[in-house]
Amino acid sequence: MANKTIDMNKIRQILRMHTQGKSKLHISEQTGVARNTVKKYIRQFNRKKLFYEDIIAISDHELEDMFTHHPEVPSERHQQLHQLFPMIDKEMKKTGVTRTTLWGDYRRQYPSGYGLTQFCNYYNLWLRKTSPSMHIVHKAGDKMYVDFAGEKLPIVDTQTGEIKEVEFFVAILGASQLTYAEATQSQKKEDFISACENALHYFGGVPAAIVCDNLKSAVTKSSKYEPTLNETFADFAEHYQTSLLPARAYRPRDKALVEGAVKILYTRVHAALRHLNFFSLDELNNAVILELENHNKVLMKGRNYSRRAQFDELERHTLLALPEQRYEMKKQQQSTVMKNGHICLAADKHYYSVPYKYIGKKIKVIYSRTEVEVYYHYQCIASHTRIKSPYNYTTVQDHLASAHKFISDWTPEKFIARAEAIDTDVKLFIHYILDKKQHPEQAYKSCSGVLAFEAKIGRERLILACRRALDYGIYNYSIIKSILEKGLDRFDTDSEEEKQLSLPLHENIRGEEYYQ
Repeated sequence: MANKTIDMNKIRQILRMHTQGKSKLHISEQTGVARNTVKKYIRQFNRKKLFYEDIIAISDHELEDMFTHHPEVPSERHQQLHQLFPMIDKEMKKTGVTRTTLWGDYRRQYPSGYGLTQFCNYYNLWLRKTSPSMHIVHKAGDKMYVDFAGEKLPIVDTQTGEIKEVEFFVAILGASQLTYAEATQSQKKEDFISACENALHYFGGVPAAIVCDNLKSAVTKSSKYEPTLNETFADFAEHYQTSLLPARAYRPRDKALVEGAVKILYTRVHAALRHLNFFSLDELNNAVILELENHNKVLMKGRNYSRRAQFDELERHTLLALPEQRYEMKKQQQSTVMKNGHICLAADKHYYSVPYKYIGKKIKVIYSRTEVEVYYHYQCIASHTRIKSPYNYTTVQDHLASAHKFISDWTPEKFIARAEAIDTDVKLFIHYILDKKQHPEQAYKSCSGVLAFEAKIGRERLILACRRALDYGIYNYSIIKSILEKGLDRFDTDSEEEKQLSLPLHENIRGEEYYQ
């Protein structure tokens, strides 16, 4: 689709390679973005007189505003020329017809059209897009090809004796053909990314691009023209400052080098280990590495040097330096902020606060082994240390609305302190309310309601109402409300008792002598 927004990471990769002096054609091949699109972003970058440090400093949201809100539309003369290419291609097959001849015909039809250089340039670009195949020249430090082998390796369960098959991962550098391999539990994202990272550390550097298959761990949605990369894998590539080039689906020629490496390792590794038993993944990988080193040191067929020697001579110094820290795996989930201003991390069933203005918004949660980050429109709106206690809350006070902050401050000690400031009888009454409930939070609203009467009817009446309720032995908000509404706090308690105990004189009342 024309003018479709590309991923922000790809824009960063384009501009990073441009500032490193890479050609537009090289950038296009490395990123999988059309060269005209690459030229468009570089042109905007230069027009704005920016530096790559400026691009690193801004967020994805700001980068999107800067580069994608004003897409460029192909010019009219470019569209005219593009429509002529099928006819030009047919004419080129005729005897005696040259590009210069066809360019002359083009300029007579469109006097304001492109010059000969641009005419040939756009024609070559069209040919590359329509050509069924091309010869791949491997350059030092350019690409690392990765794949999983079809044949698996066995591990014996020490408890049951059951044989479990594990995956076999292979990575190879294009120019030197130095090879890395390891056994993994599965082809899942975590195992795949970990294996790719181990390969980079085995090689001691980072190539310009990683060519991978269309497995789900690498590509979320395969496409002939612009596949959708797995976000975690893309984040891994950004951490190591490299590009990702998914091979076309059902096109093994795109990664023929690693396909060939897999076949060779069947004879060099699988065959060498076929009579041995391994009882853990680590034990198996230790044996794989030994056979792998032998493979890399053996002279290559028809050559007088090994893969290791060729790597040390040609490719080692061309690889980019490894980052200081290894990549920390991150996972993602989509959530909606709850009405209480929190989101639930499903993996731990733990709740984390976000600023209250995002209540009801759909946000992205990115979490690692130690951190939890919450994003809204590419902006990080909250960050927490990951806590794996289920059904508990991690709350930042500044995230809460003012009313919620007040409620979050409720504690038994604070209610007792407020009551003590009024009177000892009020403090005693609040104490009884708190002791009555199984959990203090069940009584917080009752305590808040009782203490609120001080502002409504005055301190003196509240004290008297609490004394009356203590005499009754009833400890809740309702009894205080009833006493105040009926005005019972205004009556003297002692006189009331005397009225109840004394009996009126009457002539029909029998005296104590009657019962002698």
